[in-house]
Amino acid sequence: MALNFANNNSLSAITSLPASISGGVFTLLQTQTASSSSTIDFTSNIDSTYDIYMFKFYNIHASADAFLSFQADTGTNTNYNQPITSTFFSAFHDEAGSYPSLNYRTDDDVAQSTSDVKIGFRTGNDDADMNICGTMQVYNPSSSTFVKNFMTRFSSYDTGNYECDTFVAGYINTTTAITRFRFKMNTGNIDSGVIKLYGIS
Repeated sequence: MALNFANNNSLSAITSLPASISGGVFTLLQTQTASSSSTIDFTSNIDSTYDIYMFKFYNIHASADAFLSFQADTGTNTNYNQPITSTFFSAFHDEAGSYPSLNYRTDDDVAQSTSDVKIGFRTGNDDADMNICGTMQVYNPSSSTFVKNFMTRFSSYDTGNYECDTFVAGYINTTTAITRFRFKMNTGNIDSGVIKLYGIS
């Protein structure tokens, strides 16, 4: 049976889902659009209102061959240097069908890093249509008891005509509330693209 809640709107125009759909209600909190941006910072709307916060990334196009990365911080600190530990898995397949692979990438995971943490595999600017899309979920960022777990899933069109599926999970190692997130490419700028922040109740 078809779902009619979209009312003929595009998916990007949907800001919340009906309560009858399991998995919680999505509330759009903020939208940011990149334009040759060195960073995209979310400095508000992240508090104890929601148990889960989700960032959705649409058509992120880089100025150079680079990985999408993030940093996090507390309301009392604007250095975006909270320590983060992560895992990094990726799967590849090229247009010629000659390079299928599944990897755990020890060069791209981190242990207690206070600099930017890779969450999406490399994309480039060799072609105008190269981009990266995906999601990042952060769990209970306002907790004063636990570290802040996160998971990401991204699809990217890599240089050399590769599809890359990336899964990254980890935690921000602090029991202080996290209220700020910064997204950037690890080299160059985010030329274009949209990032939306949702709260999930």
